[in-house]
Amino acid sequence: MDIRVYVATHKNYKMPLEKMYIPLHVGREGKNDLGYLGDNTGDNISIKNSNYCELTGLYWVYKNIDCEYIGLSHYRRYFTVKPLVNRVLSKDDKFSLIIKEEEALQLLKDADIVLPSKRNYYIETVESHYKNAHHIEDLNKVREIIKEYHSEYTESFNEVMGGKKLYLYNMFIMKKKDFDEYCKWLFDILFKLESQIDISNYDNYQSRIFGFLSERLFNVWIKKHNLKIKEIPVINMEGINWWNKGINFLKRKFIK
Repeated sequence: MDIRVYVATHKNYKMPLEKMYIPLHVGREGKNDLGYLGDNTGDNISIKNSNYCELTGLYWVYKNIDCEYIGLSHYRRYFTVKPLVNRVLSKDDKFSLIIKEEEALQLLKDADIVLPSKRNYYIETVESHYKNAHHIEDLNKVREIIKEYHSEYTESFNEVMGGKKLYLYNMFIMKKKDFDEYCKWLFDILFKLESQIDISNYDNYQSRIFGFLSERLFNVWIKKHNLKIKEIPVINMEGINWWNKGINFLKRKFIK
């Protein structure tokens, strides 16, 4: 089976050697050549990377690649099927845990899609979390667009927004035909939103609006289509800097 997992990156980084992994330079347009495949050929939105994040790579794959199974990872985040032991791992140790092609194909025998384990927000809903971290009027505008143009997704949208768990990172492995259907739906919504809002006064973080919204919309699409899901852990090559995450959260919440 033809399976490809594109690894979104914006810098040179150690990459998995297994053939199913293909480094993809997202936001390649106007940038120095990293020696990787770029998302700025054929039908592309590479120039929009500062607002769309890894979605510029997603769009490029949607429009320019034909295969049976498709996946998206990140230069520092990968799926794993190995137990994550409670100890400090070296980068080499972590790379040995990255999911292999035969393991991915085995999972897909019994699932429509492979996804990262859900994030649980516990004390707030998906919608209230977005309100606390971003501009809630943008999410409200998405709700209006869905109601007008994709009303069959309204119930799923409301269920996801009222819930407390979310699949994050825009990471997945699934059939390319399902992926294409998802992208057609997703980019129709995001392009409509882009034409209706003004983000010229957003800072660099909030300007990544379409990447943030897509994580929520991905969950809406999954819920609507009632896919058979296999959740597995994600391993972070660089670990998580909780201090910086906390500082950034406080800045977003209290410094307007």
